[in-house]
Amino acid sequence: MRLGTRIFFCYLLIFAICFYSPIDWIIYTLRARYLEGVEDPLVDQANILGAFAGMQMEAGEFDPEKWYAIFDRVYEAPISAKIYKLVKDSVDLRVYITDAGGKVIFDSESKETIGEDYSEWRDVMLTLRGEYGARTTLMDEDDPTSSVLYVAAPIQVDGEIAGVLTVAKPTTNIKYFLKNARPQILGIGLLYLLAAILLSFLVSLWLTLPIKRLTKYAEAIREGKRPEFPRLDKSEIGEMGKAFEGMQEALEGKRYVEQYVQNLTHEIKSPLSAIRGAAELMAEPGMDEERRAKFTANIRNEARRIQRIIDRMLELAALENQKKLRKIEAVSLNTIVKTVLESNEIQLSEKEIQIQMDLPEDLQIGGDGFLLHQAVANLIQNSIDFSPRGGAIAISAQTEELMLRLIIADEGPGIPEYAKEKVFEKFFSLQRPDTGEKSTGLGLNFVREVAMLHGGRVFLEERAGKGLKAVLEIGR
Repeated sequence: MRLGTRIFFCYLLIFAICFYSPIDWIIYTLRARYLEGVEDPLVDQANILGAFAGMQMEAGEFDPEKWYAIFDRVYEAPISAKIYKLVKDSVDLRVYITDAGGKVIFDSESKETIGEDYSEWRDVMLTLRGEYGARTTLMDEDDPTSSVLYVAAPIQVDGEIAGVLTVAKPTTNIKYFLKNARPQILGIGLLYLLAAILLSFLVSLWLTLPIKRLTKYAEAIREGKRPEFPRLDKSEIGEMGKAFEGMQEALEGKRYVEQYVQNLTHEIKSPLSAIRGAAELMAEPGMDEERRAKFTANIRNEARRIQRIIDRMLELAALENQKKLRKIEAVSLNTIVKTVLESNEIQLSEKEIQIQMDLPEDLQIGGDGFLLHQAVANLIQNSIDFSPRGGAIAISAQTEELMLRLIIADEGPGIPEYAKEKVFEKFFSLQRPDTGEKSTGLGLNFVREVAMLHGGRVFLEERAGKGLKAVLEIGR
């Protein structure tokens, strides 16, 4: 059985148990809850009528015949009260009054009970003791739903209990309420159970979705692909995912080292050969000082070239291992461009290159200031290297809602057709027009990595007429 199916059935079982118990308890105790709801207003009625009877007795105005006349009119008067689905057409409240000895002196239901001794009835007996008096009596011994609820209150005359007034209410209407309430409770319970089943199904999908993503990720790695690491939560599945990612990085690291060593070996081979050849020639006897100085200069130049390659490779390797920016700060693009131009002022002056700047005064962007400086420096340095003497470099910026675009345009020879798809590859470099030398071939690759870390890209475009335009896009 699949994990998602197991989770679904476990949730289903839990919900079924948790729903059955409270619903069964509610239905079982529903009658008691209705009785509580009926008893509460009876207490109020008994105390109000008891106080009224006590006032009449204190004033010597208590007349049972007047009470009979009132209740006869109440019982005979037609009423039509719709209580939700129940239509009530008559008053079924009974009131009887006893004296201090428990003998009936008034009974709204019948005059035949006058003089009967109710002192043993629980409602009368407890009330005469000064306690709360109430009882429930079945009208039909064979019908448990035919009970009548009796609630009593003391009749106070001159601070003494002079009698008891009891109000009685049949609970037959409760049977009607229960009959209508039970199906509604069961229906609501079933509805919520179905909702719980649906939610448990969705939860099972939610819990297993990261596992499915991780499985697809592992399968893609097995097939030799380089998939993007899936989005996982922070649970144990997320921890397992981090372990998978670490495994992937370890495997890719091995492949990267192999490629790194191969590329580095290939690029260093040429300057090493030059150094070795110069050293061997210098070892020959009779070499004049002029030639010796020339070969010494060659050795220094090639050594510097090796140093530049190694330094750039280390920078690029560190950059490629970054999954995201480690530091994000507010960076002024104007300041970066001006700083780079100042550091290249001597070279710009020597080649008589004019700088045309069209940048907003306060152009701020969030990112890593050091990496952005290095990227802009690489692009400007390339433009200087390929610009003709007396040429111009135009630096401008375009801002959009989600993107900033830095444009560096020169008047150089542009890019040959064969090189357009290779310029961003490691170690690919074109000869500089002035010196015929090549760079390390790592600069544009470095710029591309910086742009990707900042949510953007870098690309080159031929200018209309002559020259090249480098565009660095950075996400805002």
